Amino acid sequence: MLIASGALLIFFAGVAGFGFLFYLLGEIRLWPFPTIEYQMPGSVKAWRMTHLEGVLGGVIHWIFALLLPLLPFTIKTIRRMSVAMISVGWMFTIASSMDALFTDSRGLAYGGPLTNNIAFFLFYVGILMVMYILLVIAYRSLRASD
Repeated sequence: MLIASGALLIFFAGVAGFGFLFYLLGEIRLWPFPTIEYQMPGSVKAWRMTHLEGVLGGVIHWIFALLLPLLPFTIKTIRRMSVAMISVGWMFTIASSMDALFTDSRGLAYGGPLTNNIAFFLFYVGILMVMYILLVIAYRSLRASD
């Protein structure tokens, strides 16, 4: 699951890379197709974040998959942690996309447009989940080394 999700996140990052390219060009231009005069919304920072979030999330999924056999957990716990990590990767990637696609939707604080609030809650829940996962890994690994 982690390998497949990581690959899909990196694929999503590639798609977002085209959005970034079109934003920078100020039009949708991809040879051999006709050019479409359209300025993509967002900013350089927002598109860069969206593009990199997918790459980083995908690579983190692959690294986590490699580490799983070393962690002192039952199969059931490993499955739950894997599903949680997959959820976090997609939450962060989707939340980052909101800023590139919608005005004032960075998700740093609650309020403003609905798209900002969606990004905020995706980041908020994702951060809580990843912090919990890291604490559990640290605690169990330290306890197992005794």
